[in-house]
Amino acid sequence: MLTRILNIAAEAGEIIRNGFRKDIDIEYKTNESNLVTDIDKKAESKIIDFVKTEFPTHNIISEESGTLNNSSEYTWIIDPLDGTTNFAHGLPIFSVSIGVQKNGITQWGVVYDIMRNVFYSAELGSGSFEDDKKLQVSNNDNLAHSVLATGFPYNVKDNPLQAVKHFSDFLVKTRTIRRLGSAALDLCYIASGVFDGMWESKLGVWDICAGQLILEEAGGLATDYIGKKIDYDNVQILASNGKIHSKMMEILQ
Repeated sequence: MLTRILNIAAEAGEIIRNGFRKDIDIEYKTNESNLVTDIDKKAESKIIDFVKTEFPTHNIISEESGTLNNSSEYTWIIDPLDGTTNFAHGLPIFSVSIGVQKNGITQWGVVYDIMRNVFYSAELGSGSFEDDKKLQVSNNDNLAHSVLATGFPYNVKDNPLQAVKHFSDFLVKTRTIRRLGSAALDLCYIASGVFDGMWESKLGVWDICAGQLILEEAGGLATDYIGKKIDYDNVQILASNGKIHSKMMEILQ
């Protein structure tokens, strides 16, 4: 199964790579910060057509097309292009994210870092990998030495869940903060020890499903802001190497 997910992620990634810095059609969803392009839709169609052909009884949850419920125990959770704003502006930081759950538990996850041609993958109980290299989170337990990542919700002007305050609080208590524009890649970079932690609210399950498994299989931890299981219907995520988790939680509370 993991090999098949990797293969379809690569095919979707090729569509995106071929459309990068070309003429694209842009539409707006909830506001002018929330974009979707024709390339998102083409990549998504590629993945969905694959699932419908190869696994016709499986459920699908996808960012642009919504939900197909076949009452299966298996559900594919798809973000065909995580980082659409980066893609639309010619910034080469974006990914394909595909997770597959069985009875609500993620069993397989793939995040394809398209422009670097790097695959992050995990199977439940089998560790996580960057291509063929096994991943392990960082050993850093000092928040002041930490490099964190975050993102802002599309309605950031309303400052939901004190998003701006959290950013300023973390900024003065850590080494630095990066804002890549792809939550899926943020999670993979924690899994690989590049980042020590991240936090973000107002995400969709498609943003974090695959990346969360990759992180956890690398020894990391992902919860909501108060340390509980993430609610995929109202996502707020605190992810870390596990060693700075409680310190990050204190700031978020």
